[in-house]
Amino acid sequence: MTATPIGCARCSTDAQDLTAQRQTLAGLGVAADRIYLDKGLTGTNRRRPGLDQALAAVRAGDTLAVPKLDRLARSVPDARDIGDSLVDRGVRLSLGGTIYDPADPLGKMFFNILATFAEFEVDLLRLRTREGMAVPRAKGKLRGKQPKLTTRQQRELVPMHDTGEYSKADLAELFTVSRATVYRVLERHRATAA
Repeated sequence: MTATPIGCARCSTDAQDLTAQRQTLAGLGVAADRIYLDKGLTGTNRRRPGLDQALAAVRAGDTLAVPKLDRLARSVPDARDIGDSLVDRGVRLSLGGTIYDPADPLGKMFFNILATFAEFEVDLLRLRTREGMAVPRAKGKLRGKQPKLTTRQQRELVPMHDTGEYSKADLAELFTVSRATVYRVLERHRATAA
């Protein structure tokens, strides 16, 4: 039985494209139907369907191929956990075409250094985001997401609902919002009226 390369790719937002990562994995010999994808999920989230499927698909002697370590994990504990589970199962790890053996002391050291850098990048990104948001927040310009309905529209929606003539679906269509928005308006009204 020949070893099968299994690929895993990830991007943090739905707007990002996975084409470059797919091409990298194809260049590493991974068949298109053996590439498992996570779209719109960060590497700090250990629960990712594509990653779980890739880890379930690899068998002893196989290689798990990832374009870069930060596509696999963004924290040292997660990277170590995944690396250790691969070693225990006899699966090799390819990071951008370089095979890392976390069981070998030198391979383990390089793997841990890469994982530390991946975690460091996330921490820097969070820090820059907090710093970038601090100035607008201090000026009162960063108030969060604005409601879909104006205060006046919300005041009109509640009595219309209370008459019983309009269902939540009718109100959503009438105000051109989702039913979830109608539910939120009604919930807020009940909370303030109580």
